[in-house]
Amino acid sequence: MKRVTGIGGIFFKADDPAALAAWYRDHLGLDVTGWNGAIFNWGGDGSPAGMTIWSPFAADTTYMAPSTASFMINFRVADLDALLAALRDEGCNVLDRTETSEQGKFGWVLDPEGNKVELWEPPAGQ
Repeated sequence: MKRVTGIGGIFFKADDPAALAAWYRDHLGLDVTGWNGAIFNWGGDGSPAGMTIWSPFAADTTYMAPSTASFMINFRVADLDALLAALRDEGCNVLDRTETSEQGKFGWVLDPEGNKVELWEPPAGQ
């Protein structure tokens, strides 16, 4: 079974997400969106189309809970349900919820140091 296929996003806490995003826009040239994040499209000859998201979150966000880390990495996966089942069988700490939306399917696992890892199965064709 194919597991991780790429990095879907890098998310981190910031005291002032808008000001930090502006700094990255002004000094590093990121194309910052209205939600203070940036989308890096990739793909090309012989590679599937896709994207990686860069996004600061408010310092008081609970999105990364139960982890206390200031960051979370989102990995693209080929088959979320099969991967979550395999991780459970392997004794990993898989969180007991998933989400499905127009953006795809999401699930989460905690690594051995308690960092929350987001697993994302993009919609077909992405």
